[in-house]
Amino acid sequence: MYTVLVGLIPIFARILIWTISENRNLDLINAADLAVFGLILHISNINEIAHFNKSDQSWRITQNGISIVFISWYSILLASHLLEQTQPGTINETAMKFIAMAFCGISFMLSLSIYNRLSRPTEANQHE
Repeated sequence: MYTVLVGLIPIFARILIWTISENRNLDLINAADLAVFGLILHISNINEIAHFNKSDQSWRITQNGISIVFISWYSILLASHLLEQTQPGTINETAMKFIAMAFCGISFMLSLSIYNRLSRPTEANQHE
């Protein structure tokens, strides 16, 4: 829960600033903020999995691999956002936002499934 809230700080900050600004030149939703949220989720997933018993090594390797793939995608989104900032018109920002939102939805569901699995009171999930 804390990880999700920390990951949402940039999004909440943008919404707050957008709400109180007079001219609202700031985008309400930004792909970079969503990418940061996704990065935080997957880094947290890797960290949580690393602190539990290695009894289900196949599941751990799969989850870490999925997180690494998502971290790569979010890094590409961040790099694309930076490219768009330095060379406007290079990247379709609307498409980038929708891709980032879709990735975040998937990442949140993956994180929730990892949390649920690690929260089950079984011997396999006891801290090392």
